[in-house]
Amino acid sequence: MSDLTQQDFVYATYPDLKGKRVVITGGGSGIGGELTTAFAGQGARVVFLDIAEEASRALESALSGAAAAPTFIKCDLTNIDELQSVFARIHEELGGVDILLNNAANDDRHDIEDVTPAYWESRMNVNLRHMFFCTQAVLAGMKERRQGAILNFGSISWHLPHNHLHLYMTAKAGIEGMTRALARDAGHYGIRANTIIPGAVRTPRQQALWHNPEEEARILAGQCLPERVEMQDVAALTLFLASDNARHCSGREYFVDAGFYGA
Repeated sequence: MSDLTQQDFVYATYPDLKGKRVVITGGGSGIGGELTTAFAGQGARVVFLDIAEEASRALESALSGAAAAPTFIKCDLTNIDELQSVFARIHEELGGVDILLNNAANDDRHDIEDVTPAYWESRMNVNLRHMFFCTQAVLAGMKERRQGAILNFGSISWHLPHNHLHLYMTAKAGIEGMTRALARDAGHYGIRANTIIPGAVRTPRQQALWHNPEEEARILAGQCLPERVEMQDVAALTLFLASDNARHCSGREYFVDAGFYGA
């Protein structure tokens, strides 16, 4: 068992990420916040989008001394007009996007009987639809440059027996299909697309809402490695897949879940 603590974690350095133009959705907190931190630490030119302004401003301030200070833009990704306007601004200011991390999501619990058409639409908009339109917004520039990396974030949830996550699991399953289709369509232009599938990651939100001692014991019992997956583990895999070290990785799903088979 590893004795590496969360505080001791040191990311590998990928020189080719320095100066890359990176957009991270939902980048203000949780896994997204760690992605913002990790890519800024590589010297990438990070723009992170989030609807949670207070947490995002705090992160932007905390990282002002990073190798390359990230920029926060408030954006409601469920509003496609707003999303497209923000990406137009990013293209104008940065000249394009090299790496897109489609991370934003929300795993609200629900019962099937309570789902209305409006709730269905809201969950698909929050967890799936924006990934397509963010991708659409960066694709033309990537095709022109004949390079780019798009990483969509899925979830272990639909690979395991979970309850009260019907719509979230539906959206996350769709992400894997969408990514495979994108990898096929965009590969001829040198664009790579992969899905990153986090396991039961220890985030502040999960700890506050779901991961009580009983749930943590269940998680550990269901993993091959009896250690909690941390946000840094997800960011470390993301750095690799975004870098040139993963130049021939595309159209696949990459799990970082400590071998979680459920319990």
